Amino acid sequence: MSDREPVNGGFEDTYTESQVILVAVRIIAPFTLTYGLFMTLHGANTPGGSFQGGAIVGVTILMIAFAFGIEPTRQWLANSVIVALVTGGVAVFVGIGLATIALDGAFLEYARFESIGIAKKWGMEAIEVGGIALIVSGVIVTLFFATAAGFATDGFDETEEPTDD
Repeated sequence: MSDREPVNGGFEDTYTESQVILVAVRIIAPFTLTYGLFMTLHGANTPGGSFQGGAIVGVTILMIAFAFGIEPTRQWLANSVIVALVTGGVAVFVGIGLATIALDGAFLEYARFESIGIAKKWGMEAIEVGGIALIVSGVIVTLFFATAAGFATDGFDETEEPTDD
């Protein structure tokens, strides 16, 4: 990416390609992604859990963005994918909670699953893996891309005084 084009209303992209960083990220990213997935999948059984696993998966995406450029990564990982991750995580969380209510229990009372032959552990695993990890990784990536985009100042004059309308 040696050609620099104006982006975001005229600001130049300050991305500089570094062969050291590219090679390091190509080597490290699969390991951090695997470790994040490991922590997520063992979230209910071991210290750490799906929150930390989701954070590691999200930060792996940030590491890729730093190495290969934020805009190419944003284009590779479309907003619809990130929204689907967060929405899917919330849907799993609420769905499990409503399922326990439908089984005459309280919200997220996993013991109610035993009445239909499902171990209590699987309700917690569904929340940990399918809910929390997806939400955390999606929110981390979303916040990073929103912060990297900056604020649009189109139509804003700094010399104007604010008025009360």
